[in-house]
Amino acid sequence: MMTKMEYHNPVLLKETVDGLNIRPDGIYVDVTFGGGGHSREIMSRLGANGKLFAFDQDLDALNNTIDDERFTLINENFRFIKRFLRFHGIKQVDGILADLGVSSHQFDVAERGFSTRFEAELDMRMNQKGELSAYHVINDYDEAALKSVLLEFGELKNGGSMANVIVNARKDAPIKNSEQLKQILSKFLPGHKSNKILAQIYQAIRIEVNQEMEALKEFLTQSLEILKPEGRLSVISYHSLEDRLVKRFVKNGMFEGEPERDFFGNFEVPFKTIEKLIVPSNEEIAINNRARSAKLRIAEKK
Repeated sequence: MMTKMEYHNPVLLKETVDGLNIRPDGIYVDVTFGGGGHSREIMSRLGANGKLFAFDQDLDALNNTIDDERFTLINENFRFIKRFLRFHGIKQVDGILADLGVSSHQFDVAERGFSTRFEAELDMRMNQKGELSAYHVINDYDEAALKSVLLEFGELKNGGSMANVIVNARKDAPIKNSEQLKQILSKFLPGHKSNKILAQIYQAIRIEVNQEMEALKEFLTQSLEILKPEGRLSVISYHSLEDRLVKRFVKNGMFEGEPERDFFGNFEVPFKTIEKLIVPSNEEIAINNRARSAKLRIAEKK
């Protein structure tokens, strides 16, 4: 049986929770509960009157719940954070933590279809109840939509050609599993770069299946409303698309353009940055290779 620590080894554990500047009687939210590593660290710093709410849309994460009256686990996507906190009577909180990306558990369970290491059906749903799967993206999207997914979310220069090959291949029969997809795209996977390119293809499909960019934007926008003044936002991202959104939002309070200037010509921004970009140490990467691309940004609401 997989233990809670094996489910997901939390990245930048101390740094991320330190960034929240925990008050013992505060109210905190971990929007990516997973194996509960970050949540348990937050709980260890809370007093008797502190509260922690956690979100995770993955049904498997419910097996890791924390038996503590100060803790509430909500089986929903973090894009609904405001709605479900209000359901529990919470309008503002002292800190929010997000560890974006795919958990170790999701990568390691072959049938979930997240990992390039295994042959599996085309799935990649973080929410097992979700209607859209990798199968539908690969088999039902028209060529233009598929091209857009591969170019935008996989940052693949050959995205258009890949989309064309996939659309032509599926005319004979549906593409059902990862091995078929690899064979169909084999000419785009030269030996020395195959793993990297395949990872980009999987990333693109996964982001589309789970609507990750839209969900992240909705979550960040709501976090600004939910945080109290001097409340902290602590976010770990794993690829440039996520990090770009987080960086722009904590810098400007928006995803595009520039904020308005005040009477004196200064930008009016809702956050102040706490510390510079934080990345894992060589020691942490040696212990947990999946930490290698992690980037932590911490901001405080003004």
